[in-house]
Amino acid sequence: MRQHLNRILAQVPRGRLMSVDLLRGIAIAAMVLVNNPGSWSFVYAPMAHAQWHGWTPTDVIFPLFLFVVGVSMVLSTGKKGSFPVVGWAQWSRALKLFALGLFLAIFFYNFRDSSYNWIEDRLEGIRWMGVLQRIALVYILCCYLVRWLPTKGLLVAAVLCSVVPWALMLIVPYESASGEIFQGQLAFGNHFAAWLDQILLGSAHVYHRDAQPFAFDPEGVLTTFSAASTCLLGVLATLAWKSADSDREAQLVLCRNWLVAGTLMVLVGQLLHPVVPINKVLWSPSFVLVTAGVSMLLMAGLYYLVDIRERRRALAPLLVFGVNAIALFMLAGVVGRILIMIPVGDGTLKGWLFGTVFQPIFGSYGGSLAFAISCLVVFYWVMWQMYRRQIIWKV
Repeated sequence: MRQHLNRILAQVPRGRLMSVDLLRGIAIAAMVLVNNPGSWSFVYAPMAHAQWHGWTPTDVIFPLFLFVVGVSMVLSTGKKGSFPVVGWAQWSRALKLFALGLFLAIFFYNFRDSSYNWIEDRLEGIRWMGVLQRIALVYILCCYLVRWLPTKGLLVAAVLCSVVPWALMLIVPYESASGEIFQGQLAFGNHFAAWLDQILLGSAHVYHRDAQPFAFDPEGVLTTFSAASTCLLGVLATLAWKSADSDREAQLVLCRNWLVAGTLMVLVGQLLHPVVPINKVLWSPSFVLVTAGVSMLLMAGLYYLVDIRERRRALAPLLVFGVNAIALFMLAGVVGRILIMIPVGDGTLKGWLFGTVFQPIFGSYGGSLAFAISCLVVFYWVMWQMYRRQIIWKV
């Protein structure tokens, strides 16, 4: 094991902020873990999303990844570089991410149903939005904002991206198909963002197709602007690193500032909850504060431990995930779908594995978690083969 960890660390380029790759590794590994339980009927509460208002550790994962997207945008320019003019390189990355998200949306076939119509189900009813599509849209929007705006302007933009969509949800009236007028509703299937999704995306092209009175997508149109505020907060946090000196004392001050800022954001977001509910689907301002605060606390902790104290060996495996995050996400998505596509008896290969291997040994909830961990271990082996050969899948 020690030799394995040393081989991982030996391939880290000098001068690279290892804490950022680790943070990305935590985000993507956690995302894969919660997305691949043995059975969705048996998931421990912390590994499931909050049913509506409120938050769980799982609700922090996607915002953490978007926060790291903002961090990486700054780091890609170097310590003294400026943000480039937005051109084909940025648009190509965004379009590839969006296309990969659409690929996952159509990558399914129900072999157990002889009457299954793939074109009708997957192509005509394609889900336009999703995790990768949201990352793509947030990324390209933030590329323009960081190019156009100074630091204070980015702070204002982060606030507006969060507050304006929330204000629209509170004050803009909207009408159901039956003619009923609503305003300021924040219920599942009944909020302004849901109405907008049904109008812009269509009820056949969203995740919650049967929601009433409005079908909507948890990665919908309006709340994507709110998600951009999370990315911008990652940009702002890293701009502080960029402007700080490189000596140890300055690094400690920066780390302390991140800790203070992260703690304040979590506290303020939690205090706002009775008035502005913490809600991932609505990506509310309080949700932005809490999740960005947690992200900043994690970044401060990793920065202190790994980049200042240089205690790296124990966390080294996360690098294997962090440097190939999109490859891991795609691998997990494809394998996860294949497992439910392959028929075994009256069920699927995934159901058979869970019911005959994991559930009898570990129980229902333990077996579901053990299945997810086993998938992560297998994926780690694949990612390690890519890492040791220096194969980095850059989108």
